[in-house]
Amino acid sequence: MTTPKPAGNPLATAGLPPDAGPAVPGPGAVSSLRPLGLDRVLLDDGGLLGQWRRRNAEHTLPHCLERLESSGNLDNLRAAAGDPGGHEFAGMWFADSDVYKTLEAALWELATPGADPRLRDFAGDTVALLARAQQADGYLNSYFTVAEPDQRWLKPVWSHELYCAGHLIQAAVAAGRTGTSPELVEVARRLADLLVERFSRVEEVCGHPEIETALAELYRLTGHRPYLDLARRFLDLRGRGLLDHGRFGPRYHQDHVPLREATEVAGHSVRQLYLLAGMVDVAVETGDLALLAAAERLWDDACRTRTYVTGAHGSRHRDEAYGDPYELPPDRAYAETCASIASFHLSWRLLLATGRARYADEMERVLLNGVAAAVSQDGRHFFYSNPLHLRTGHSNAGEEAAGHRLPWYSCACCPPNIARLMASLPAYLATGDAGGVQLHLYAGATIDTGAARVEVRTSYPWQGRVELTVASRTAEPWTLALRVPSWCDSHTLLIGGEPVEASPEDGYLRLTRAWGDGTGVVLDLAMPARQVRPHPRVDAVRGCVTLARGPLVYCLEQHDLPEGTVLEDVRLHPRGPLRTSGGDASPVVITASGSALDGVAGAPLYTSEGGDETAGPALALTAVPYFLWGNRSEGPMRVWIPVADAG
Repeated sequence: MTTPKPAGNPLATAGLPPDAGPAVPGPGAVSSLRPLGLDRVLLDDGGLLGQWRRRNAEHTLPHCLERLESSGNLDNLRAAAGDPGGHEFAGMWFADSDVYKTLEAALWELATPGADPRLRDFAGDTVALLARAQQADGYLNSYFTVAEPDQRWLKPVWSHELYCAGHLIQAAVAAGRTGTSPELVEVARRLADLLVERFSRVEEVCGHPEIETALAELYRLTGHRPYLDLARRFLDLRGRGLLDHGRFGPRYHQDHVPLREATEVAGHSVRQLYLLAGMVDVAVETGDLALLAAAERLWDDACRTRTYVTGAHGSRHRDEAYGDPYELPPDRAYAETCASIASFHLSWRLLLATGRARYADEMERVLLNGVAAAVSQDGRHFFYSNPLHLRTGHSNAGEEAAGHRLPWYSCACCPPNIARLMASLPAYLATGDAGGVQLHLYAGATIDTGAARVEVRTSYPWQGRVELTVASRTAEPWTLALRVPSWCDSHTLLIGGEPVEASPEDGYLRLTRAWGDGTGVVLDLAMPARQVRPHPRVDAVRGCVTLARGPLVYCLEQHDLPEGTVLEDVRLHPRGPLRTSGGDASPVVITASGSALDGVAGAPLYTSEGGDETAGPALALTAVPYFLWGNRSEGPMRVWIPVADAG
């Protein structure tokens, strides 16, 4: 892995802007790929990712703005600013972070021509409010200003002061890279300078990691080295038992072992993934290959033994945490939406650092399944936890019951987190390096680096055909790299209408030539429906399979079963045909053959005799994409389906 800086780059005139998207390695970073800015990738509104981004702009973001007002988040900051109105603190003590994530989303969206003017008003008003709420020394936190002013910095385990500061800084990075609010950058720098002054002199870390990646990004934006040094200091101090760990213990806070010595992910899954993202950011900026290797090792442990088939992380509700290896119960999955988003951010950073296709594969899996399921089709209702099985008779009380999506939560971290990811979505499709352009996520889009223009037309993920028109403004050859996903067993390739034999190199077809002005490329990824089986050690779903097609995981819903059929009684005939219908711009469904058990309703809970249940008449089973479940009606759902001959 080397930093791509050879002379004679044929795309040098493109600029490959390093300053208009999230997670941008600095010019001296140890990084294999360079991101393309938001202004270089235009999503087609007719494609799935384009639809999601438009829905986010038109529905999710305005909804978040309304909720920040009605839930008191903005009033908290008004109270901290001393504005008239007698506001008392409302909500969670880290409620500021929801404002910052929404602000970040608005700033990314404002980089798009024709953005809703309400977002500009929100951004301007909120930045002005933050400037008023900020104390003279740079401190900014509404809870500790209003509710516990004498406890500032005294409760590192749970205070989330640095966590909130991190999200403010990330919003400021978005402001700086899009040129939308230099005032917010100044607010964030005053706070960051305070952090450097205080935490460079004491041995303390935050109970909730996030500040590490934010400080690294602020260093990338400003070039001010103390921000990066403090981020590294926080990482070096982690694992030395500095926190009072309470009832969950040191693993919950990833404070049980120094990071470079860790061999497995542990504890609160969102915190672990944010910490890993910070490790990658600091590693590539400092050339710390041991730290980068540790992040890769922990990513591998998570994806190999502790990640759901949807890409979700976190199997335990009690502490929102990873479980033991292969502990992946579908019905009790916590699978927090924020963990899926954090996983996406981590894999993006590892992809940039290494260029390895497996990280793009994981981005695709978690985005199209784990993240996408958390948002309703109307863009205004959300899951916090994302089970892979909702049982018949499930008690749907409480915010974490996950029987249906809610418009907001008392702990509302997930909706604004979704908003900021979707607002920045174009930045993740493609990268550029010294030799060309790489496509990682497929969607209808136009990618323009300045020296090269790639138009992508596709109905992906409903169809595997990806058509490209490649135009070059240089006569020099360069390489177009197209990812062949790990789920794909075969593909065909046409260039200029002629078949071309090409094999993937580490997951990418690398096509090098002088492209001219409008060369057609067609990549066809075989996308048959298939059965996916779990590792034998995943006890909770032994004897089950899930259905999948392309990058999408499928599920059964009660909505599609005959009246009187109980979802838990359904069995899949494993050797039956899998048929698909739909496509192009509409969702593809899978039809399989199965049956429902007879004689189980009155059977004893336990028996030493053979059961009286028998397979009933053949039953046509309709499986729908997991990310769409719960939109037509509420009711039972399952991803993992018992097979008829599993015993």
